[in-house]
Amino acid sequence: MGHPLAYPVIVTIGALAICLAWAPFGDSEQVAMLGAVGVCVLGYSVFRLGMAWGYVPAGVPAFEADAVVRRVRQQHRLVSRSWLEISGDGRTRWLPVYFDPALMTLTSARGEISGRAIEVEGERVYPAGRVRDSEPIGRLIDNPTRPAADAAELATRAAGSGRRLLLDAQSAIAAPFAALLWIYIAGGSALTFAAATVVAAVLATWLAAIRGSDPS
Repeated sequence: MGHPLAYPVIVTIGALAICLAWAPFGDSEQVAMLGAVGVCVLGYSVFRLGMAWGYVPAGVPAFEADAVVRRVRQQHRLVSRSWLEISGDGRTRWLPVYFDPALMTLTSARGEISGRAIEVEGERVYPAGRVRDSEPIGRLIDNPTRPAADAAELATRAAGSGRRLLLDAQSAIAAPFAALLWIYIAGGSALTFAAATVVAAVLATWLAAIRGSDPS
């Protein structure tokens, strides 16, 4: 999909469009709820993308130039994300980043890190959250010390939008239960249940994308 931020932006636009598409079928309370959901989606997405571009601080020390970085993949339940393990000034930190096929062939390398931008081997990477001083929870999988012969092909395949949507939609399995809860609280018809299910599924997929899911 080209730019690492293209996929989360497209998923965000899709989530907002689906919320808007259901609005004509709802009553005033349901439309207000859809509006609130849309505002939350837009606000959180702007915050995340602002952090990715460096307008919102990610907590990476600006003085940590020429740090040694390597990529690790986190697997925790249905969550899979890419992290940069940053070693510098005698400490190790972990920074979640948006997926880029180039990360799959990244071995230990020098990184140019400032307060607003991170470049590894001449490629800019985009933070998908704040830096942390402790290892991410779950299973961490290191990149091989040398890229596999078919690494480029695997990276291109992993970056496909269809595969990414399918993987991110795994959390949508809970959408019908969220819709039933909404019907129980606010009432509604079969159409309301269908709308709530679709919106909940879209939100689950969007949340995985905007937080920087890793399809590899």
